[in-house]
Amino acid sequence: MRYFLELSYNGKAYHGWQNQPNAISVQEVLEKALSTILKETITIVGAGRTDAGVHASQMFAHFDFEENFNSEDLTYKLNSFLPNDIAVHSIFKVTDEAHARFDALSRTYHYRVSTLKNVFDYDYAYQMHLPLDLEAMNQACKILFDYKDFQCFSKSNTDVKTYNCDIMEAFWTKKGNELWFTIKANRFLRNMVRAVVGTMIKIGLNKIDPQDLHQIIVSKDRGKAGFSVPAHGLYLVNIEYPETIRIE
Repeated sequence: MRYFLELSYNGKAYHGWQNQPNAISVQEVLEKALSTILKETITIVGAGRTDAGVHASQMFAHFDFEENFNSEDLTYKLNSFLPNDIAVHSIFKVTDEAHARFDALSRTYHYRVSTLKNVFDYDYAYQMHLPLDLEAMNQACKILFDYKDFQCFSKSNTDVKTYNCDIMEAFWTKKGNELWFTIKANRFLRNMVRAVVGTMIKIGLNKIDPQDLHQIIVSKDRGKAGFSVPAHGLYLVNIEYPETIRIE
């Protein structure tokens, strides 16, 4: 039987979601906890591969287990076993073919930029104290909808078959002393959101014009896009799935 886990994590202490040979990952910690409690080696498959230091307020993963269990009881035991920076919110049964990564319809990220020095938040938002032109940055967001191929924002030497992504939402909002970037798409390339934000900040600083984004995207050249902002300001906040995969 296949189950989905809904969880969240603070990515500060981890080298990303994906298991790695010489570094601690969220996947490794969660697999060890599940295997210990269920007394069987459990392998989980996540909805995506967040980079080192990236956070998730909503993440999903699936695993297979042959016996029935009480989902609320297992959720309680996992949260008692897991460290404070990983929390499981629910466990539910899905169809045998359901896949946490491939069945996801969309993923939404937030990126937080702090416009004032904040001694309590510097680990969780990118500090940018120069004034940013929010209107110009939102003009640039609209240009993203004109394109599908975002190779210019992708980390080099990736093994993807296509650089195409369907962007559904992209906009900046002001929240107190922070600027939040929201982007929603069916999929994302490695480092894509952080590269988009870095390019937007160049536009917000009036170093390049919003219309220059057309040439950057068409070039397919990572070197022409902006810098990659730090991981600690990035949050995976929502993943959508077809309702039909859930069977309880």
